[in-house]
Amino acid sequence: MSRHTIAKIGFLAAAAASFAFSVGLWFNDYKEQGAFVGLWVPSILSLGTLIMAGQKHE
Repeated sequence: MSRHTIAKIGFLAAAAASFAFSVGLWFNDYKEQGAFVGLWVPSILSLGTLIMAGQKHE
């Protein structure tokens, strides 16, 4: 598996974990914290896109 593919999977896994954590907080009556953690998802995906755009594909 190439480094490019591993990086993609890593960023998607981090975003999915953040989303799951956010939903867990939200439904356990920590709505403000859940909304805050939910904001991490687009940030993680944007960071991944920025880093992946700077890499050359093999």
